[in-house]
Amino acid sequence: MSEKETVHLVCKRNKEEARQLAKKIMELYGKERAIFFDEETSKALGYGESFEIEKVGEGAGLVVVLGGDGTLLSVARYVKDKDVPILGVNLGGLGFLTEVSVDELFPAMDRVLRGDYAVSKRMMLDVTVRREGEEIFRFSVLNDAVITKEALARIIDIETYVDDEYLGTYMADGLILSTATGSTGYALAAGGPILYPSLKNIVVAPICPHMLTMRPIVLPEDASLKAVLLSKDERVILTLDGQVGFSLESGDEVVVRRSPFTVSLIKSFSKNYFEVLRTKLKWGER
Repeated sequence: MSEKETVHLVCKRNKEEARQLAKKIMELYGKERAIFFDEETSKALGYGESFEIEKVGEGAGLVVVLGGDGTLLSVARYVKDKDVPILGVNLGGLGFLTEVSVDELFPAMDRVLRGDYAVSKRMMLDVTVRREGEEIFRFSVLNDAVITKEALARIIDIETYVDDEYLGTYMADGLILSTATGSTGYALAAGGPILYPSLKNIVVAPICPHMLTMRPIVLPEDASLKAVLLSKDERVILTLDGQVGFSLESGDEVVVRRSPFTVSLIKSFSKNYFEVLRTKLKWGER
């Protein structure tokens, strides 16, 4: 079978419902398509070809994620350079990233496998950490990069620059650097704006700032944001997409800019983005 006829299935870890859906997909489409499971799912079901999660999307024409937004975020960082569409299926409530419900799964699969679908191209951010002028860490995120203190630490000071021009010094519990995709997550909880997902801006949102005048700001797509940790003797963590952590030291520079990579998410067939917003945020309810 050709690469376009190969499907990679990724299930939420330890989620039996996801595994049973994966099994059903194999039964319905396995004779027409080469279907591979992630290693954990393949082992749990006791059959099926498998792939290492780091190689998801490699040689595939479609990736199906059965779980939630967190599972999809973990997959996104591995498919960023493979230009393969992702069908996200939410096993709980409606997701911002996993827009397809379980009830919609098989009609959606039929259409996708016929090539009858549209994708939403989502911008990613490249995040690097420099220490004493040397790059020591690099990562790409779909949602956000968050600089935050540990629970018992004091307020931290973060000096910020946009294209080497001084923006300001945030005295806060932390700082969120978000994509449009991530604008409905942690950044929204911190008072940031909602950006339409196709936008390529960067949201800078402080977490519980010491000065109420320190408000979120939206930067243009070609901006480079540098955040310098000034605080000493505080435990500070850089968290990527809520899943990967990196310890920062005083003087470290976190540089965030638009990534050359994008993630292609297959759009819902039954609802548009504004319907998702209204449902998730319960707009209009009393």
